[in-house]
Amino acid sequence: MGRDGKAKCRPFMFCFEKDNKLWFCTNNQKDVYKDIQVNPKIEISVSSPSYAWIRLNGEAVFEDNKEVKEGCMSNPIVKGQYNSADNPIFEVFYLKDAHAVIADFSGNPPKEYNL
Repeated sequence: MGRDGKAKCRPFMFCFEKDNKLWFCTNNQKDVYKDIQVNPKIEISVSSPSYAWIRLNGEAVFEDNKEVKEGCMSNPIVKGQYNSADNPIFEVFYLKDAHAVIADFSGNPPKEYNL
């Protein structure tokens, strides 16, 4: 939910799993960062080329984790945007109490996971 009270759908780059946490990154100058500060409950959805999809929701928890930031730098897109893990606008977060639903058009029931 945006600060304007309207529903928002925004893309996020998944960085990796570390210490049983799913890590993502963003820029603290973006509206999405400001929106998540107000309401940290988020949901992310991604579809595969074979039309299966995942919906992943939880509470975004921002952490100034140097090791995670360094790990994100291994992605050339992240490295190109932020140049360094020390960039002051570079933020990382994980999903607390994450819940995933994986579904497709097969007619089979969706699979659900608590992460």
